[in-house]
Amino acid sequence: MKYRGPKKGNLQNGFILALVCSVGLAFLFPSPGAKGGWIHPDLLNNAGIALIFFLQGSAMPVERMKSGAGNWRLHLIIQSFTFVLFPAVGLAFHEITRLVWPSEPSAVRDGFLYLCVLPSTVSTSVVLTAVARGNTSGAVFNAALSNILGVIFTPLLVRLLMQASSQVSSFGPLLLKISLLTLVPFVIGMGIRPLVRKWVDAGRPILNIISNGVILLITYTAFCDSVEGKLWEHYGIGLTVKVLAGVIVLFTTVSLFVWAISNAARLERDDSIAALFCSVKKTLAMGVPLAQLIFGAKANLGLILLPIMFYQPVQLFVCGLLASHFSNQKGEVPVGEASSIGQS
Repeated sequence: MKYRGPKKGNLQNGFILALVCSVGLAFLFPSPGAKGGWIHPDLLNNAGIALIFFLQGSAMPVERMKSGAGNWRLHLIIQSFTFVLFPAVGLAFHEITRLVWPSEPSAVRDGFLYLCVLPSTVSTSVVLTAVARGNTSGAVFNAALSNILGVIFTPLLVRLLMQASSQVSSFGPLLLKISLLTLVPFVIGMGIRPLVRKWVDAGRPILNIISNGVILLITYTAFCDSVEGKLWEHYGIGLTVKVLAGVIVLFTTVSLFVWAISNAARLERDDSIAALFCSVKKTLAMGVPLAQLIFGAKANLGLILLPIMFYQPVQLFVCGLLASHFSNQKGEVPVGEASSIGQS
């Protein structure tokens, strides 16, 4: 698998810059994107969510999953981290921040918990694993499987972990809406992939632009509602600094857990690299649309999205450094050294 680092990095940097601009636009012009605004955000968001999950399904590399399917220990570690251990860390983090930062709005704590139940990324997890000379086929299998399972498990985990919170509305209608706007188009996209695979793979840059545009639109409307609701007048720059610090602590904690378990399981170097990149990454592409569906009726959706928006650049920056570090190593490297973020 060939990696074109600068081009990929430029695209990621451009998207992060566009994400910041969409938030700034919401503060400057909140009325069009708020509920009842002239761009009709509810209709646009629903159509955009269905489109983005259809594109995710059509781009899912199911045909490439077979080669990496046999390594059950690697799969068990990655999927357990994604849907069991990461949420458990998030639940503990939720309670710790409630004690350490009692003045922090509950929506931000819920945002951290929501971040922890999201599936992994697909493209960047695989690319970084390839750059680091890790188990690329194992990364493809687990990143793709994580996203397939995430369409179902993420809403269920949100319900399970936030059932006492007013952030989550009645689950029956919510599950039906999520299924119609995410699971159904996702499955349809996967179903037609054998017929359109060459076209989808060739047009991946254009499809990525479309998907990113939908994410930017949802982010804009989410912050429009929070600006119109005057939520940000109650919180200064201190909240932003706290969220960024919390994201760094959370990322470091989970990375160290992945290193420790990979070391205890005595994974080979290439497997430990795949475990690290697939376990610590969280997808913004699925996270923003799902958040709009799950929490969309709340004016504080902008606060809920803050942790995942900060987590995105942190994971790209740190994992990029790690991938460069691993790619420069010579020969076989002990598991502990290969996985250790402390030596990056």
